[in-house]
Formats: sequence, structure tokens, C-alpha cells
Amino acid sequence: MTLQLIDFLIIGAYLLMMVLIGSYFQKQASANKDNYLLGGKSLPWYYLGLSNASGMFDISGTMWMVTLAFVYGIKSLWIPWLWPVFNQVFLMMYLSVWLRRSNVTTGAEWMLTRFGEGNRSSMAQWVVVVFAILSCLGFLAYGFVGLGKFVEIFIPWQQVQPYLPFTLSPEYVPHFYGIVFTLVSVIYSILGGMSSIVFADVVQYLIMTVAAIAIAAIAMTQLSIHPLVVPEGWLDPSFGYTMGLDWSNVITEVNEKIQSDGYEPFGIFFTLMLIKGVLGSMAGPAPNFDMQKLLSTKSPSDAAKTSGFVNLILLPTRYLMIMGFAVLGLLFFKELNLEGPNGIDFEKILPAGINSFVPPGLVGLLLAGLLAAFIGTFAGTLNAAQAYILNDIYLKYLNPQASNKRVTTMGYLVGIFVVAVSIALGFFAKNVNDILQWIVGALYGGFISANVLKWHWWRFNAMGFFWGMMAGIVAALVFPYLFTGVPLYSWPLLFLISFAGSIVGTYLTPPTDKAVLKSFYKNVRPWGFWKPIEHEVMAEDPSFQPNRRFKLDMFNVVIGIIGQCCLTLLPMYIVLSMGLPLVVVIVLLVIIGFILKRTWWDKLED
Repeated sequence: MTLQLIDFLIIGAYLLMMVLIGSYFQKQASANKDNYLLGGKSLPWYYLGLSNASGMFDISGTMWMVTLAFVYGIKSLWIPWLWPVFNQVFLMMYLSVWLRRSNVTTGAEWMLTRFGEGNRSSMAQWVVVVFAILSCLGFLAYGFVGLGKFVEIFIPWQQVQPYLPFTLSPEYVPHFYGIVFTLVSVIYSILGGMSSIVFADVVQYLIMTVAAIAIAAIAMTQLSIHPLVVPEGWLDPSFGYTMGLDWSNVITEVNEKIQSDGYEPFGIFFTLMLIKGVLGSMAGPAPNFDMQKLLSTKSPSDAAKTSGFVNLILLPTRYLMIMGFAVLGLLFFKELNLEGPNGIDFEKILPAGINSFVPPGLVGLLLAGLLAAFIGTFAGTLNAAQAYILNDIYLKYLNPQASNKRVTTMGYLVGIFVVAVSIALGFFAKNVNDILQWIVGALYGGFISANVLKWHWWRFNAMGFFWGMMAGIVAALVFPYLFTGVPLYSWPLLFLISFAGSIVGTYLTPPTDKAVLKSFYKNVRPWGFWKPIEHEVMAEDPSFQPNRRFKLDMFNVVIGIIGQCCLTLLPMYIVLSMGLPLVVVIVLLVIIGFILKRTWWDKLED
């Protein structure tokens, strides 16, 4: 399919709008550091929630999830727990509130509230900065590769190459397109800071909602005409020791895809995902755009509302599109050109579906939305990387007295540097899944133990954090060379190494100063193993009320995860026109909404 004039006009109008938004907010963003990095902490929670949801609606992730839905059907509900997606539920119920009460600019600066000043605290800050930069670079490279593969479908290299003074081998064509479109995101995100990112994301979300509904409608129309041929169990979310999907009599190549994914035996894989997911969620938000947007909220209760809003508006819209494209891919698999340099590339189902089934005009809208998704995710992640380098390296150690103009200039330079490095990393990745598996399976595995302990255990100190994180990061960098296969299977060993580093580092050094611990406990009010500090605080201030919400928070987490699963199943059942399961899911959502109104919303406090 060749893009029509109207499609190019829509895409061009969108890209121009992004640059104008960046220009509009440039003056406001350059006023001071908080305006640039956090939008002045004045943005409404529903805008930040929309922005966060929009930032998670990225091209690379959507391409991956369309592939999952195509291959695993309703069972694909579970696989994104690799992230884990239910971390938003933990944030919503209590961790966003704890984080926002600290009133800091970055996760590294948060170390001061927990561990105080001094050399040991500085070491804890430094290791967070290193982790944040590594993870941001990984996510930027992940988005970069996905964007290039996406654009390649619509702008074939053979049409572009005659106008360029160089040639490229096929495996590097996606990287070339990634560079070109990355430059647009750099312009508006660096100019306008957090405010321009948030308002651009709101525009993107509205575009994507329209496009998602349209794709779902097209899929449902085609499904009413053509039969859906899938293996037994594809329409069922349940599983046993294995998923039990056999594509031999439908599309044989899918069996090879299942084997290469490495998710079987799924019972074991799911158990590891769940354990890692719960611990990872209790660690709190990673130092990326998610954390920065929570720190940008007006108050702790607004931070909780922001995380809750993400679940409510992201999943139904995103899965209308995901399941719509998966169904179209299944109905017209033979007509799609999914061949890549190494055989069938199932990650091309999304762009190939747009190429084959979406009419002119809507193609432009959809492409603008998906490009916006890339740009929004890229910009938010870039902003997070800038925040850590600018706030925790440049302003803290190199130029503490820098003027606002100087800070803005350095923000521009840091942004350009981060983008250049992420592009270089993207050239070393074979596909989206390679980077995804490294980020969620390896790097974040080293993040978990130290960050769970920092919230929940009073004796944990800065050196425990430093050595726990360092052990995890170094192991995460080495493990890909020692272990082959899916990183999740080596995660338990990675976790134990990081946990050992945390415990040894803690007990080989003195506890954190009691004054710092008491200040943190009174301000953040966490639950967990804080009895010694609780006793001292209450001895000084008998009116202080300790946090007794552990059971209620955990109850809300369980209810919230069930609700999140229902929000994912809802659009799946709508697209597949599965009446009875749809009714059951709607009834469950109404009950869950009523419960959480009483046990969560009505009990929010700053």
C-alpha cells in the first residue's frame, strides 16, 4: 500500500504540532530546574495519568503485544507480567503516596531523605544514577529499534535509496529510519521539558483512542464475515504446566515461534514471573519517566490517582488495537508479507496489518498516533535521563551555582548526548525482544532486592543499598555471556547475588543516623519492619499515628490486580464478540469498582 496525500498531511500536521508544543513551553520550562524537569509540580493528576498511559502506548511494546495476542490468544494476558504490568497496582495502592511525600526531583535525590548526607549516601546516589542511565538508554534503544522496523513497512528502502548517496544492508535499514524519526522527538522534548511532554502525550492519547476503536471495528466486521481458525485453547485464559497450544494444523511456523520465545513450560515461567513481579512491584517505581511523572504531581494523593488512572485508560484502549490487529493477522495471514532476513518476522504483524486493512486517512491518523507513541515514550524516557545527569551529576558536583540559563543549555546538551548513545546501542540489538528481555529479565532483576529493603526495613543503610545495587548491576551485565536462553530463568540467582550484597553491605557498616530515620519515617510513613524507629518517634510525639494499613493495602493490591486483568480481558472479548465472558468481566469490574471506592479512593490521604 502506498501512503496517500491525506496520510502525509496528517502525519506532517502531527509532527508540526509537536514542535510547536515544545516551542510554546520553552519559555516556561527554562524558568528553573523544577519547571523543566517536573513541570513546576503544578500539572493536574489526570493529565499526568493520561501522559503516563500514553507513554506506555509505544510502538515497540505494541508490536510485541500484537505478536503475543496472535500467537497465544487470550493467554497473552499473562505474559506482560514480565514487566510486571501490575506494578501500577502497587503504585496506585500505596507506593506512589510514599514516593511523592519525599518531595524530591529524582530517585537519586530521594537517597538523601532515606540515608542522609555523607559519603555513604553519595555512593547510594551514584549507583541509582548509573542504574537510571543504563535503564533509560536501554528503553531508548528498545523504542528506536521498534520504530525503525515499523516505518520500514510503509517507506520501503528501495523507494528511498535512489535519493541517498549511500547504501545499507537490509538489517540496518530499520536503524536508519529510527535515526530520522528520533530527531523529531529530540526537538520538542528537549525544548519544552516535562510540560510539553505531558501535553503532547494527551494529544497522542486522543489520537490513539480514535485509531484503536477504528481498528477494533474493522476487525469485528471482518470477523463477522470470515471464520477465525485458531488452535484449541487459544480463546481460553487458563493454563496448566504448559499452555497447550498446538499450531500444527493451522500455521506451522507459529510452533517455532513458541519454542524460540522460551515461555514453556509456562507453569514454571508464570511462577517465576509472579514472584519476580511481586518483589519488583514492592521495590517501587524504577528511575524512569514513570517515577518522574509521579514526582511531578501536586500531592501524594494525586500521585496515587495518577497511577490508578493509568490502568483505567490504558488497557481497554490499547487492547482494542492489539486484539484487532491480531485478529486481522490471523484472518489474512497468507496475504501479509511477514518475511524478514531470518524468515517470518511476527513483529511485523502490526505494520503489515495497517498496510493491508486500514483505509487512507485513517492510515495517516494511525501512523501519526503510533509515531506519537514512540515520540512520547522516547521523550519521557529522555527527560528522565536528563533529570539524573543534570540534577544528580552536573548541579550536585560540577556546577551547583549554575544559572537557570546555564541549566537549560546543559539540559539541551545532555539530551543530545543521551540520544546519540542510545542510537549507538540500538545498532547492537537484533530485535525488540532482545532488548526487552535484557531490561526486564536481567537489569531490573538486579534492581529489586535493594529497593524492596529501602522501603520496608529500618536497618538497611546506604552501603547496603550501594552493594546490593552494584552486585545486581554487574551480574546483570555479565549474565548474558554466562547464560543462554530467557533471562528470567537466571533471575533467581541474580536476585540472590543482589540480596547478599544488600545484607553484607548493611551489616558491615553502621546503621543510618537515627535522626534521618525518624525524619523519613514520620514524613513517608511506611509500613514494614520499622518497630525500633516507630517506638522512638512515638516516644517523642505520642500523637503520631503509625501506618497500620498493610492488610488493607495488600487486600487492595489483590483486588486491583484482578481488576487489571478484567480491564485487559474486556477489549479482547469485545473484539472477539464473546458474549458470556464479556458479561462476566463487566459484572466483576462493577463489583471491584464499588469495593475500591470504599477501601482505596475514600481513604486516600496526603
